Amino acid sequence: MRLGGKVAIVTGAGSGIGKALATRLAKDGAAVVIADLRNHDVAAGEIAKVTGAKTLGLKVDVSVESDVERMAAETVKAFGRIDILVNNAAIFSALELRPFERIDADEWRRVMEVNTLGVFLCCRACVPYMRAAGGGRIINLASGAPLKGVPLFLHYVASKGAVIAMTRGLAREVGKDGITVNALAPGFTLSEGVMKRSAHLKQGEISKRTRAIQRDEKPEDLVGAVSFLASDDAAFMTGQTMVVDGGSAMI
Repeated sequence: MRLGGKVAIVTGAGSGIGKALATRLAKDGAAVVIADLRNHDVAAGEIAKVTGAKTLGLKVDVSVESDVERMAAETVKAFGRIDILVNNAAIFSALELRPFERIDADEWRRVMEVNTLGVFLCCRACVPYMRAAGGGRIINLASGAPLKGVPLFLHYVASKGAVIAMTRGLAREVGKDGITVNALAPGFTLSEGVMKRSAHLKQGEISKRTRAIQRDEKPEDLVGAVSFLASDDAAFMTGQTMVVDGGSAMI
């Protein structure tokens, strides 16, 4: 199997995009840790049942340093190593679309804490274990939003732009250790959270019209790219941002 013997952590994997990514990595043969604030145990059980893979559900707030350090330590305790980290946890669907003047500072800080600081903390906690294992794969979920300058959620756009920059800088630092760091930039994706928000769905219709492939993007559209980036097939690819959005942002 493509990822047989590997151990993966997927943050924000209790539902939506994260759960779809974790399921694919499990199908590829990896043992998978489902890290989330909610549904972590339920999702871990469901993924194990569907794929036959070893899974572990952990309650983790990626913006809390002690939670992240515990996540890494408990992964190694359960499975002996960390090979793959997918930084998917983020605040998006809960955000109201509004002009930047109406975004208060507390909301801005919280988005940055989860979407940007959380990625940094998870990388910092997991890289030492990847070094010990002889290498690893870090996949950061970015977004097409900063590539296109999407309006009305400037804090989200800025946070994901920072993730792309972090991906490039970290790739330079850890390449010598056999660790690759790449970003995956989805377009507007019909995840479970988005489906509950009418304003976001309207934004999705606008986004769909900008695509070369004019249909809705679903979480399952992203799993092949993550499977590739997590595998040995991507061993000489690092510091890159892979856009999977049906041909909306072309770089």
